[in-house]
Amino acid sequence: MKSKLCLLLAMSTMLGCSMRARLYPVQGPLSAQTPVPVLMGKITGKIRPETVSVVLSDGEVCQGHWIFVNDVQAPKGSNSVTAPTTDLSGAWDSIYGPNYYTSHIVGAKYYAQAVADGNRGSTLNVELNGFDKGVAKDNKGNLYKLVLQR
Repeated sequence: MKSKLCLLLAMSTMLGCSMRARLYPVQGPLSAQTPVPVLMGKITGKIRPETVSVVLSDGEVCQGHWIFVNDVQAPKGSNSVTAPTTDLSGAWDSIYGPNYYTSHIVGAKYYAQAVADGNRGSTLNVELNGFDKGVAKDNKGNLYKLVLQR
């Protein structure tokens, strides 16, 4: 019953046009700064996330499109499914605890990945699970905890 209520709440939240996201640096150069900068992002989509946009600490804007991993279909005649690989399994465990990725992410229905490219050469790999938490990693060695705000 509780999981159905959470899913209903998540879906009703996603019926809006966008949600705000905060990315908190937990490892890397940004996490060593005082105060630690918090990146602001926006996730848009009517029924489910479609795009992600994040403003980095230097003002660079990274934008990308979400792909739901379990929705990716194999081409006809192929036995394998191909999804963009952001390789953040270790990030989930580092931020949310040992074996979190295996226990909560693998096979999750609402598990999405995005690669957001910046307008000045930065790349941000982002993963989202269940419309409330996620992880991200940039090409500058920073690891982030992503929290959605409703």
